[in-house]
Amino acid sequence: MEYIRLGNSDLKVSRLCLGGMSFGDPASRMHEWTLDPQQSEAVVAHALELGINFFDTANCYSAGTGEEYLGRALKKLTARDKVVLASKVYFNDGHLSRAAIEREIEGSLRRLGTDYLDLYIIHRYDATTPPEETMRALDDLVKAGKVRAIGASAMYGFQFHNLQLLAKENGLTPFVSMQNHYNPLYREDERELIPICRQMNVALTPYSPLAAGRVARADWSGDTVRSRTDKVAHAKYDTTEAADRKIAQRIAALTQKYGTTMTAVSLAWHFAKGVASPVIGATKTAHLDEAVGAFAVSLTAEDVALIDEFYLPHKVMGALTP
Repeated sequence: MEYIRLGNSDLKVSRLCLGGMSFGDPASRMHEWTLDPQQSEAVVAHALELGINFFDTANCYSAGTGEEYLGRALKKLTARDKVVLASKVYFNDGHLSRAAIEREIEGSLRRLGTDYLDLYIIHRYDATTPPEETMRALDDLVKAGKVRAIGASAMYGFQFHNLQLLAKENGLTPFVSMQNHYNPLYREDERELIPICRQMNVALTPYSPLAAGRVARADWSGDTVRSRTDKVAHAKYDTTEAADRKIAQRIAALTQKYGTTMTAVSLAWHFAKGVASPVIGATKTAHLDEAVGAFAVSLTAEDVALIDEFYLPHKVMGALTP
């Protein structure tokens, strides 16, 4: 495993982050393919064995059971100070109002079984709350010791820039990471958001780095419960399949050159693009084994250009349109 410092923070994280959306009770009606407590524990245990110390979840995953299952597994398997634990807030009543943030942090801490988060991420930009109210509420959590650092997720470049500027001008805690939608099939953030993050030394920790499996397997759609029922992934990727399949085929071709998997090549593409720690979802321990194979692959500039060649502009997916 490789490790990296998260932006300007003192958090040292593994260069793969295990996402917690795969954990939780299917009865919550968020996803039909989530893992039960025992299955979740097995995946978390294997992640720890591989050296992964960075874990991400959210208050809205499977109606809170995602946080519960992850927190329970980590408490059983390792010491709290050995992991970097992140959760998110936005998809809740009040979005990012002060009252909502103060309420939701307490719920997340309780479900995760901890008295602090290493990283607290705003899940989206909140156009309904004054930005200063949000930033001051987050800053107060840091001062109170409930949060060590803050991050952001999926928004437009100008929105993120304005929040960072507001923090700087008012002496408030700035964001150290950006969990945006980014993979070989979706690169819209290369226009503005990613350059802004680089300028501000904000670490990139993208979600959906494997495009819900579209750049991790030869079969575009797959034959799993998730493939058959994940309506969100279908909306993100399948409407542009005709153009994007060419990119997946380029990735598949590179597996022959490097003697590895599509997962490894796709994650190596992220590292070549300067990503700090992509957030990977796993429903099987084998998914994690494939992911760590990325560290044995160093793509050349020519390899990256081959993957990038067929990319066409896409509809914005992730950031909420103002």
